[in-house]
Amino acid sequence: MKATGAEQERIDAFLDALWLEKNLGANTLAAYRQDLRALLRALQSQGSTLLSATEGQLSRVLSGRLQGGAALRSVARQLSTIRRFYGHAQREGWLAQDPSLFLEGPKLGRPLPLVLSEGDVEALLAAPDRAQPRGLRDQAMLELMYACGLRVSELIALKMVQVNLDAGVVMAYGKGRRERLVPMGDMAVAALRLYLESARALILGGQVSDVLFVTAQGGPMTRQRFWQQVRHYARRAQIAAHFSPHGLRHAFATHLLNHGADLRSVQLMLGHAKLGTTEIYTHVANARLKVLHQQHHPRG
Repeated sequence: MKATGAEQERIDAFLDALWLEKNLGANTLAAYRQDLRALLRALQSQGSTLLSATEGQLSRVLSGRLQGGAALRSVARQLSTIRRFYGHAQREGWLAQDPSLFLEGPKLGRPLPLVLSEGDVEALLAAPDRAQPRGLRDQAMLELMYACGLRVSELIALKMVQVNLDAGVVMAYGKGRRERLVPMGDMAVAALRLYLESARALILGGQVSDVLFVTAQGGPMTRQRFWQQVRHYARRAQIAAHFSPHGLRHAFATHLLNHGADLRSVQLMLGHAKLGTTEIYTHVANARLKVLHQQHHPRG
């Protein structure tokens, strides 16, 4: 069954309100839309709709996803979407009571992110073929991501005007379009300069683009394509198969803390709104220090 026009209008109105109030990015809004459409399909299979759903029906939808093998974090995200939607619906007067008010979600732990060693990062950064224009581009992308702790979405969306090689800084636009100025470091500047001088024009083939990291089509690389490239270079560097591009952001934060950077500075460079989000990296750093202590201390 498909969403009725009225139900789709409710979803669209909710997403429009989120965009206006929170200035959320396109990927986040798309995830909310996907969650609500999945919820509606599941409710329709129970003979219900978004605005007629009961707490029991919503609970069965979430339980069904868990029993079907969905990841805890995915179900927790859908519950967050449900709560936001019904809270908005009640404020707008679409319904009298919020059926999601007492829903309980799955208990999530806080897993530590996989962090590459500094040696693994060096191997990954050296993996692209610098004899090829695309190799120079890819190396510059990897260097910049590691040097600045950028998210993949921030990296691929960079425009030429956001980078100042002379000052050695990049202006990143994070979640909610929050701006932050991040230093690049000498090696990232050198890799980026080499790409701009020797490879970018060859990749464009006469096309004009304001995007920093371009493809042969003249536009930016997609998230999926960059993910594929990173996995390819990770295999070449003999890094764990489950490594993802976000691992370079984790490595950026953890390596800074390992070398004495303060948590507040790392928070600013990562673009985290709350310090608590950054604190997970202190646990990673502490775990690494414990391993080193056990390996090298006489009484470890």
